[in-house]
Amino acid sequence: MVTKYIQKLLSFEEYSFSFEEVLVESHKGETAIRSELSRLVKKKEIISLRKGFYLIIPPRYAAFEKLPIQLYAKKLFKYLQRKYYIGFYSAAKIWGASHQQVQQDYLATSYPRLKNINKKNTSISFYSMSCWPEGNIVTKKADAGYYKVSDPALTITDLVHHHQKLGGLNRVISVIEELSEELTIAQIKELLQWYPFKSTLQRVGFLLEKMEVPTEITEKIYNKLQQQMFYPVLLSPNKNKKPSTIKNRWKIDVNVKLESDL
Repeated sequence: MVTKYIQKLLSFEEYSFSFEEVLVESHKGETAIRSELSRLVKKKEIISLRKGFYLIIPPRYAAFEKLPIQLYAKKLFKYLQRKYYIGFYSAAKIWGASHQQVQQDYLATSYPRLKNINKKNTSISFYSMSCWPEGNIVTKKADAGYYKVSDPALTITDLVHHHQKLGGLNRVISVIEELSEELTIAQIKELLQWYPFKSTLQRVGFLLEKMEVPTEITEKIYNKLQQQMFYPVLLSPNKNKKPSTIKNRWKIDVNVKLESDL
């Protein structure tokens, strides 16, 4: 019965399901269903992603033994009852910045914190956001329906804000350079209406100016900062060091040697 339900889901371009769905659909006992699910996992036709939630691996993805995150993110987070958006390197790849080939998916979620997923070929890093975005989250369409992803402005800002957890500033810079080509003044205007972290905006403005993005974009960020007091910060935060040498208008102490792969 589970196999028939999977075939039904695939006919509607759905690639994931929960144990509860199968239980309602099949009218069979839990033991029989778990046995069939276990058999399908061993045959690599499905993946047990998280307790009670499964991914379907159709023939076109069988060689990879994984699915693109866009095909199941919405349903996964409906199951988890959390807010989410595809972010960081995963969002950058969706927007065409694929210089850094990442082998895992990155998702922003609401609290409480979720445990990362590491299966054979499926690796997902969850980042719980202390301030949930009030804008700059875009809905895009995939084969399995719609999913949420941070726009280029929020993606760049998230990469800078969390760079120490993402491999360091120099790893994210090359991605930001590519992503900046998709950045628009409208995205920046929306971001500046709600984004609360001034020190991150200083770092973003400084880096974008170094990358020579259109002046109107960096001026928007700088003018926003000037509306209230902002103070010297390190380009890469270090709790054991305070900013000292400031030679730019962003009040950034460049304590990291910037190296781009591009």
